[in-house]
Amino acid sequence: MNIEDKKDIKSVGSLLLDIGTVLMSSGATTERIRITVNRISGAFGYTTELLITNRALMLTISSRKEDYFFNSLKRTSAHGVNFRVVSGISRMSWRIIDEKWTLEQIRTELNRLIALPHYNRLIILGLVGVAGASFCRIFGGDALEMVVTFIATVSGLFIRQEAMKLKFNAYLCIFFAALTASLISGLFRKLGVGTTMEHAFTACVLFLIPGVPLINTFTDFIDSNILNGMVRCIHALMIALSIALGLLTSMILYGF
Repeated sequence: MNIEDKKDIKSVGSLLLDIGTVLMSSGATTERIRITVNRISGAFGYTTELLITNRALMLTISSRKEDYFFNSLKRTSAHGVNFRVVSGISRMSWRIIDEKWTLEQIRTELNRLIALPHYNRLIILGLVGVAGASFCRIFGGDALEMVVTFIATVSGLFIRQEAMKLKFNAYLCIFFAALTASLISGLFRKLGVGTTMEHAFTACVLFLIPGVPLINTFTDFIDSNILNGMVRCIHALMIALSIALGLLTSMILYGF
């Protein structure tokens, strides 16, 4: 193996690990990560073996003749949901094949996708609040309950965002959010404002439901990625437990 081959396969391997960890941190399923990494490595004439866990990725990349290889491991950052990045990397992987992209082009595009701005915070707060109010209406709530749900949902999400900024444990952030939302909606019920406020009390924490982890759990099980599926399942159950504890705490405080 000459020096140039060694540098090239190391650069490709390092880039593939970065792509894999970004996908994992953005909420991609295990199978999508594996397919995307294999697609990109194949475009450069390499084969890969990838071990994907919830907290790290281990990659072994080799030439088609298996006369040289590169092996490395990289930890993933905190997990979230960013489907803009996931879909952008997927589209990029096909363009790499069709347009014969260089490593520099891939790195530039990956950095651009990572740097894409999130939606404005006020827009997120407002739309999530509207979603909560809409769920309240679906459950049978009246106009007043919808308003209460909107206020409680926005307040709960705001508290969660602030707690995350302060580097609290992720499950504590969810507990604080559920507690805040349920305390606000429960206060109206305690004061006897409107009717029962049961619909508002129920709907105000729905924004915390772990939809993506649950979907990824099911997808990983279907794709036989049992270990990652179990980890994501436990993560989703811990989120549900945090929500339940927040609701329980407010119910105890108000004596419901």
